[in-house]
Amino acid sequence: MKVLVLCALLAAAAAATEGASVAQKQHDINYLLFKVYEVFRDANLKQLGETFDPEADPSHYTDNGAAAHKLVKELKDGRLLQQKHWFSLFNTRQREEALMLYDVLEHSKDWNTFVGNAAYFRNHINEGEFVYALYAAVTHSPLTQDVVLPPLYEVTPHLFTNSEIIQQAYRAKMTQTPGKFKSEFTGSKRNPEQRVAYFGEDIGMNTHHVIWHLEFPFWWDDAKEGHHLDRKGENFFWVHHQLTVRFDAERVSNYLSPVEELHWEKPIKEGFAPHATYKYGGYFPSRPDNIHFQDVEGVAHVRDMLILESRVRDAIAHGFVTAKDGSLIDINNARGIDVLGDIIESSMYSPNAEYYGALHNTAHIVLGRQGDPQGKYDLPPGVLEHFETATRDPAFFRLHKYMDNIFREHKDSLTPYTKEELEFSGVAIDNIAIDGPVETYFEDYEYSLLTAVDDTVEIDDVDISTTVSRLNHRDFSYKIDVINNNDHEVLATVRIFGWPHRDNNGIVFPFNEGRWRAIELDRFWAKLRPGVNHIVRKAKDSSVTVPDVPSFQTLMQKADEALSSGSELDLHQYESALGLPNRFLLPKGNSNGLEFDLVVAVTDGEADAAVDDLHTNTKFNHYGYRGVYPDHRPHGYPLDRRVDDERIFHDVPNFKQTLVKIYNRH
Repeated sequence: MKVLVLCALLAAAAAATEGASVAQKQHDINYLLFKVYEVFRDANLKQLGETFDPEADPSHYTDNGAAAHKLVKELKDGRLLQQKHWFSLFNTRQREEALMLYDVLEHSKDWNTFVGNAAYFRNHINEGEFVYALYAAVTHSPLTQDVVLPPLYEVTPHLFTNSEIIQQAYRAKMTQTPGKFKSEFTGSKRNPEQRVAYFGEDIGMNTHHVIWHLEFPFWWDDAKEGHHLDRKGENFFWVHHQLTVRFDAERVSNYLSPVEELHWEKPIKEGFAPHATYKYGGYFPSRPDNIHFQDVEGVAHVRDMLILESRVRDAIAHGFVTAKDGSLIDINNARGIDVLGDIIESSMYSPNAEYYGALHNTAHIVLGRQGDPQGKYDLPPGVLEHFETATRDPAFFRLHKYMDNIFREHKDSLTPYTKEELEFSGVAIDNIAIDGPVETYFEDYEYSLLTAVDDTVEIDDVDISTTVSRLNHRDFSYKIDVINNNDHEVLATVRIFGWPHRDNNGIVFPFNEGRWRAIELDRFWAKLRPGVNHIVRKAKDSSVTVPDVPSFQTLMQKADEALSSGSELDLHQYESALGLPNRFLLPKGNSNGLEFDLVVAVTDGEADAAVDDLHTNTKFNHYGYRGVYPDHRPHGYPLDRRVDDERIFHDVPNFKQTLVKIYNRH
């Protein structure tokens, strides 16, 4: 049913957009977001923004213009946030305003109505609200399924770039002197956390965090949107679990202990000075070392957080969640993690938000406000109150280790898999190997700061950019030999994981601890013919990663070239920015070689499949991009449940483990 609804929406969109080419839509989105704090740089959009009337023809909306009428009334009544002011999605009123525009765009039947509304409201509503609404609408609207959103770090560079670099960019603009400036990570070598700042402050990883929350927003309401986000709660668990275990792997590589979980009644050990500023609204607040949590005015008391935590843990202990109507929802099963994710975040999918609260979302605000918990200094929101900036603060990973341990309580309460449940009849892995160097390295990456500075049409642009060091790895492939002893072809799911072999003290992780720390490296489908099958899988084809989104300049150039030549614009490979950056697949190695347990499991593809014809698409995004999640199995399967005796995996022929070393080369 979900697939049919989605197909119907896409078919309707195709009919409605006849005459609006992909190149034209890409061009419009580019210039709607380019220099969003300034006047339009596109004449057609400028005229459209001045002349379009959102209420002129209600027949161009699927809701008969109700959303447009509501937003226009709010605008005329002077109730909307002013322009040139900070925006935070965690601010209830500001989120409501952004979603009003999102609703208008989502209810637009055709491209002219969509782009007309976007151009008109760009001139009238807060810029941060506009950017969020447009990104969310392009992400979810069938009208924009082929459009690639520009990289956020070039749309709102203040949220990704240190303030010292922004100041240098302003000087370059004022003196009309082109400049390319080297960005450094926050802090100094006196702070041990500086060793892993390259992870939390990576602009690609920051973008991944934002895009995931755009694809699976906590405000999503099925009744309004018309379709369900499949396994959203479980996806919330998995994406943050993966960030947490990846961060721990980076720490091991840099001789640091795994991150400790946050406790509401204990000091926050690590302070943080963001060295970042809002475009308008001042600097992001700092937090000193070793402060105790304080109640946050108008948000929550510390005791409230302890109460919410105890209610969630109580549900896990009893094996059920109490719904709003008093009914009991069994979570002692493979889908229980989905319900837990919904109540912990919490999203609109929570069966009882009044009782279980929003542990995750509230925690982000409470932790983010600890620099000014009573609002005494009227400081703007902290970095943890923005998905773009949250991972810059090491406390983000302490917070999510805390959440992750709650999820683990549930996972460890489930019955371990039996040998019979793990086996794939007639299929065995004969050998696994790596073809190519398993090496990481750091490279300089350049991005534009053209939109970071104030501007006017009377003054020419000069090239202003920054370079930042980022982690990458050499190309390599997995070579997997699989024997199919059946007399017929079978469909298989190939699952690849890995984790550091030892902790920072050199002690080998027990299998049960290692499997919880497993980084998902890839998941794909393959047909196995009878006999020996030699599978070669390139790391760059991983379903858990995505390539870099082209720069603003590249997207503009490609769209404009396609428009002028009448050729087709093909940016298909960039349509989803949902995964981690390709270059982030491996944790950083070290000079001695980081020992890394590599694990491959080949499972029954027919039993795993949630949709038909998976064998025709061996590349899929593991969060179920714009559709039904394709794998019936829980995230992390078959390593998602506790392992009381690791010998069971040694006896399963379709599971194999080997040791590799990851080196870091300069």
